[in-house]
Amino acid sequence: MEVILLERVENLGAIGEVVKVRNGFARNYLLPQHKALLATDANKARFERERAAIEARNAKARAVAETDATGFEGESYILVRQAGETGQLYGSVAARDIAEAAASKGHKIERRHVVLNTPIKTIGIHEVTIRLHPEVSFKLTVNVARSPDEAERQAKGENVIAAGQAADKAADVEAAQEIAAAAQAAGFDRGPIDG
Repeated sequence: MEVILLERVENLGAIGEVVKVRNGFARNYLLPQHKALLATDANKARFERERAAIEARNAKARAVAETDATGFEGESYILVRQAGETGQLYGSVAARDIAEAAASKGHKIERRHVVLNTPIKTIGIHEVTIRLHPEVSFKLTVNVARSPDEAERQAKGENVIAAGQAADKAADVEAAQEIAAAAQAAGFDRGPIDG
């Protein structure tokens, strides 16, 4: 199916381009979202008549998105989640969670603006793309941690998973040494028993 794009669509084309897309993509996404028109002769003529207004509306929306994007410079959001010892989350962080974190700080991001190919499933610092307009996007930092203290340590650059594993290993070595010392003190350190 051929359509005329009314706005820039990622990996497809720019305003006014006539592109060939799958029927389902056009019927279920482009047409209902008013991102495209069917490429009929009547619609092509209509687009050419309204081209200046469509481009002006797009330029205005892009300018608003660019000013909104400047308000996010240097922003970082902390999301506290439960996770296992290896850093694997019990659940995940989705676009909705990031939008809610931004709203709690007074920034307006809708869930549809957050670009996540897959949900975040591990603790750590993650870069997330926010697309306020098809032509305006920026990166946000999301710090996923088990506690605010852990988030602060991660923000300073510490690998809390490796630090936790190192602390566990040190505790295990110390416990083994205590057991060996207690066994030696009790006289159990005589070597292997010969049959």
